[in-house]
Amino acid sequence: MEIIGIDIGATGIKAAIVDTEKGEFLTERKKLDTPIGGKPKDILKVIKRLVDHFEWKGKIGCGFPGIIKDGVVKSTANISKTWMNMPVSEYFSKETGCSFSVANDADLAGLAAVSFGKGKGVMGTLIFITIGTGLGSGIFLDGKLVPNTEMGHLYYKKSVFEHYASNSARKKKEMSWAVWAKELSAFLNHLDLLFSPNMILLGGGVSKKFDEWGKYLDTSVNVSAADLQNDAGIIGAAMLALKS
Repeated sequence: MEIIGIDIGATGIKAAIVDTEKGEFLTERKKLDTPIGGKPKDILKVIKRLVDHFEWKGKIGCGFPGIIKDGVVKSTANISKTWMNMPVSEYFSKETGCSFSVANDADLAGLAAVSFGKGKGVMGTLIFITIGTGLGSGIFLDGKLVPNTEMGHLYYKKSVFEHYASNSARKKKEMSWAVWAKELSAFLNHLDLLFSPNMILLGGGVSKKFDEWGKYLDTSVNVSAADLQNDAGIIGAAMLALKS
């Protein structure tokens, strides 16, 4: 089935029409900048531009950078606080005239990975981590999602892990790959202690450079770079709409 997937990120909002049976794009990916501040009305304008770009009238799946429970925003770590407690699925549906299904962005990227990527067929516990502005997480047990885990917000040092091991933290603190990988290793080892996963997949834009920094990871966990990279969030979003 053909469905649009939209992935809302801290710096960019991406969309494409997806073949949900094959997990492949049927169009070129369209990316627009995320408005500074990330307020609802400004994000909505970008969503409308994407819907118009694809001349779309049907179902739409959307990944959102926060906890989504029953279509309502329940956390706003990397987006405007004005989203808190907003019925985002209803809001987008009403304002665009399309049927929107919205869920946590990392959960949806992980959904794509266990359906079409390296996570397919993995039994036991699989953890999918998106490394970007923050650290998103999706946990799967025998291929089934346990939603809204937000493991990047586990306490670490004087704050939370994503303030030390995200890609934005690496850039902000001007860390070398080796130094940054030490912080990421601490995060992965903590997840290993808590969940004893069979596999951890690392996604997000920085996963493209896994060959440069993966060798510095110090962990006994089965860690691998996700193969769908930045396309995963869009594919997973389309799959969400298919199941809704």
